[in-house]
Amino acid sequence: MNIAAVRSDFPILSREVSGKPLVYLDNGATTQKPRAVIDKISHFFEYENSNIHRGVHYLSMDATDQYDRARVRLAKMINAPEEREVLFVRGTTEAINLVTSSYGTRLQQGDEILLTLMEHHANIVPWQLLAEKRGLVIQVAGITEKGELDLDDFAAKLNSRTKVAAFTHVSNALGTINPVKEMTRLAKEQGAMVLVDGAQAVPHLCVDVQDIGCDFYAFSSHKMFGPDGVGVLWGKEKLLSSMPPYQGGGDMIEQVSFEKTTFRGIPERFEAGTPNISGAIGLGAAVDYLNGIGHAEIESYEKELLDYAGAAMGEIEGLTIHGTAEDKVGVISFTLAGIHPHDIGTILDTEGVAIRAGHHCAQPLMDHLKVSGTARASFAFYNTTQEADSLVAAICKVQKMFA
Repeated sequence: MNIAAVRSDFPILSREVSGKPLVYLDNGATTQKPRAVIDKISHFFEYENSNIHRGVHYLSMDATDQYDRARVRLAKMINAPEEREVLFVRGTTEAINLVTSSYGTRLQQGDEILLTLMEHHANIVPWQLLAEKRGLVIQVAGITEKGELDLDDFAAKLNSRTKVAAFTHVSNALGTINPVKEMTRLAKEQGAMVLVDGAQAVPHLCVDVQDIGCDFYAFSSHKMFGPDGVGVLWGKEKLLSSMPPYQGGGDMIEQVSFEKTTFRGIPERFEAGTPNISGAIGLGAAVDYLNGIGHAEIESYEKELLDYAGAAMGEIEGLTIHGTAEDKVGVISFTLAGIHPHDIGTILDTEGVAIRAGHHCAQPLMDHLKVSGTARASFAFYNTTQEADSLVAAICKVQKMFA
């Protein structure tokens, strides 16, 4: 990749913070947007704005076509068998809530749900709410000292009562890439439905839902260089078509009377009301942008960047990296002896370095690590080794201030 050319595609990367060049290393929280996405959304509002699926005039038909073509792009990106299996939602959180609220109606008292210790709260709390409502049991698979999934423990906790296995593809707090294909196979052997949280995977890896073999796969636009407020739930057609609607409203119905309502098929039955049209179109532009760079190129470059930054940070005395899995994306979660993560983040900001500090919506994992939180540097393909050097220099400055 031509990194200079890539960086020029992202206007925000040219700005300064505290009088210093911005070093944006908070990509796990949200990614920056390329000019192609910004311009696409701006152009839509300036020249193409209209509601979809309802009008016979030109603007409505044009907006509908762009919205539908975004769905086609996304289906192709994750190798979905059919484009109608791709549902537009507000993000990964809503996608998981849709599944728990709709698919979850078929679960019975005593059924078990298997999660992992490294889940984001968005893949814990919705299942807890469902469990409380329906008398379900939640099991949790552990992790190793390196922050990898304990696959033996995962397999041991699967049994005939396991009706759902829901797990992250990539840990947002550790960067660990889970063996989701093998986990899915093990869960399927017990007859469980499988949902994969792909929010942190899609920006960094080539995802093939058919190869994984899961039933549902969820991810967010804003994590993959697209606009916020929109995301995707992919689900197998047979499952989605058998599930009751998640919300009621316009455009998801076939016929309405005060006596009875009948619903449309997928994807419309799960997209009630006016959707985030501009968001979906912007997400489609983000897919085009990523395809233009190449997922293999992104994965290879980010691996080099992770190795470089990890080696440099490993030389800092008193710094502990949490999560040293052999297979991981560009996330380095760390603590400094005697210094609170929030203090690290605040001081790094004065150096123009943007990271995340806290529990990263993964409090059970932090409790397991016996820390209140960590500082997290998360990289994207527009970051550089020079920025990794700036991070290391800023961390050393933090240590000097607390010496």
